[in-house]
Amino acid sequence: MAAQKIVVDPVTRIEGHLKLEVEVDNGVVVDAKCGGTLFRGFELILQGRDPRDAEQLVQRICGVCPTGHATAGVLALDNAFGIEPPPNGRIIRNLILGSNFVQSHILHFFHLAALDYVKGPDVAPFTPRYEADYRLPADINAQAVSYYLDALVMRRKAHEMLAIWGGKMPHVQAIVPGGVSEVPDTEKIYQFKNRLAELITFVDKVYVPTVKAVAGVYSDWLSIGKGCSNMLAFGGFPLEEGMDHVKKAKFFPAGVYVRGQYKELQTDLIEEQVKYSWYKDDTGGNKPTEAVVVPDATKKDAYSWMKSPRYNGEAMEVGPLARQWIAKNKDVLALGDKAFSVMGRHFARAVECSQVAHAMDEWVMKLEAGQPVCVPHKVPVTAQGMGLAEAARGALGHWNKIEHGRTAVYNAVVPTTWNASPKDIRNVPGPMEQAIIGTAVKDAKNPVELVRIVRSMDPCFGCAIHVMTPDKKVISQFTIN
Repeated sequence: MAAQKIVVDPVTRIEGHLKLEVEVDNGVVVDAKCGGTLFRGFELILQGRDPRDAEQLVQRICGVCPTGHATAGVLALDNAFGIEPPPNGRIIRNLILGSNFVQSHILHFFHLAALDYVKGPDVAPFTPRYEADYRLPADINAQAVSYYLDALVMRRKAHEMLAIWGGKMPHVQAIVPGGVSEVPDTEKIYQFKNRLAELITFVDKVYVPTVKAVAGVYSDWLSIGKGCSNMLAFGGFPLEEGMDHVKKAKFFPAGVYVRGQYKELQTDLIEEQVKYSWYKDDTGGNKPTEAVVVPDATKKDAYSWMKSPRYNGEAMEVGPLARQWIAKNKDVLALGDKAFSVMGRHFARAVECSQVAHAMDEWVMKLEAGQPVCVPHKVPVTAQGMGLAEAARGALGHWNKIEHGRTAVYNAVVPTTWNASPKDIRNVPGPMEQAIIGTAVKDAKNPVELVRIVRSMDPCFGCAIHVMTPDKKVISQFTIN
């Protein structure tokens, strides 16, 4: 049988614009291309502005996960300014980000990925869909469908928790250089804990058991979608004050797992490549501190607006699975190599959701009314900052360079740029592409296998694509009728 090409464009139930193109030979994927098709320019917007504008502007990179960008962006400002938030400020930042984690994980499973395994009625939002091999027993399937609406209520409560400390969601107002602007009191703590108690019950009694039930029925998906098996985490939710982003104690530790070996994170080993990206070749191979790219929309063989981040030349997967593997969570490690799979990723995300929810229940009680939430600061004339955080979808880094008191260079290397990156200079596919290659596709007209793998990584293409034009010339101009 001649090789077939399958194109899914766009892949739905993800954030942003993904064109997935695969080549299938004898029913098995032999090549895959993940193409980010949305052209953006956030880093350019920041050039020449007051550095403090970044905390608000970078949140507009994505309406789904703005809190991660606020966190990484303000950490980069703290780093550049040489300041550190007091305990209250650090804790409130963690509560804001943690609330977003819980909301995002619930969203991902119940409203995005679960519909590949749970058959709902033939009405929106359950249609249109690929006709998957729905296997859940009727009673479990019906219960899972009912959880769709329950999860919407829970997500709202998580947003409300975030707004108690952040002012609003999306695009929080309270995160500022040196800490936060929100002052803790007993009423806010009570309101937060009241909502959190409901979320903990939902996560522990509904989310985690539902994932386990689905994984039990779809156990073969513990062997599908392996990917590169290299894991990277910047570490998230700092538990102590300290200027060292990598070495300070964090709820999720920083680290890497490369070719079967655990190693310490070394940020100077990160670079971005552009061989198969629509940028000029001579702008590739740069460190995040200096990454400036020139678009080349007609570049031969390119197929994505995403760059290819690499760690010491290696493709690296980021996200809940990476965090849990690097933290050596016993339940995830017990899966062995099966953790590197579609169901392994879903299980790790559910476990993590419970971890963060319970941790917040402890963190909020450590707030001290009447104590400072922020430290004063001045904008330096010249400085460079790095902000490393964990967004819900994985390792997130922001780098800034300040000259003459203004932002000269800004760069964000985000989770989906790692996971869904195109091939690199050695022609090694990105983690998502590697996870797809080797997958058996039963029906080329109904390739549910492909989208299940993609959704297991919970991509956000709005975050992943950034374009800078240092000369600020117009690249293209369109009139849309």
